[in-house]
Amino acid sequence: MLDMIYVLEMIGIIAFAISGMIMARSKNMDPVGVFTIGFITALGGGTLRDMIMDNHPVYWIKHQEQPILILGMAIVFSYWNRAERIRESRIVFPDAIGLGVFSILGAQLALDMGHSWFIASLLGVMTGTFGGALRDTLCNEVPYIFRKDQIYASISFAGCWLYFVSQWFLGNETLSLTIGLLFITLVRMLAVRFDIRLQR
Repeated sequence: MLDMIYVLEMIGIIAFAISGMIMARSKNMDPVGVFTIGFITALGGGTLRDMIMDNHPVYWIKHQEQPILILGMAIVFSYWNRAERIRESRIVFPDAIGLGVFSILGAQLALDMGHSWFIASLLGVMTGTFGGALRDTLCNEVPYIFRKDQIYASISFAGCWLYFVSQWFLGNETLSLTIGLLFITLVRMLAVRFDIRLQR
């Protein structure tokens, strides 16, 4: 199970870092800017979660391969000419994956530390959305989480509760993680594709 969680973490980091780097390149940032935006997008939510739960040192300090991976990706993105032609709208898919992975893993870690379902769901939403909110703010965009034309945090919140209920009924943590992750990712993609909103 621990190996699966680590693999999911790395997938989420890569996905969120890509979304941040695409936006950074679209804003004509230099390599330092590309790395910074990728790093904050990928690890910002988990850092906030660990600080709130007093979980020290924060996760990426114990796993230096994660920021090293982001640095390598930033170098590639900065000097890959075709990256300039990637449209900003392309961040939706990697962002949806990152949202799903980190929402569920954030909630799962909170449960493991003895928190209630409600607190764990809030920490899951925070883990899944905070990095993207920082990315958008630093790139002078209104964060998805605050936009009326986007369903974002509510999908994360619902996915966390689906994970809790699935685990309670099924008793299988791996399957429950998969169900919650796929729900968030797919519903987020469908909401963007079909322009589904909470409020018109």
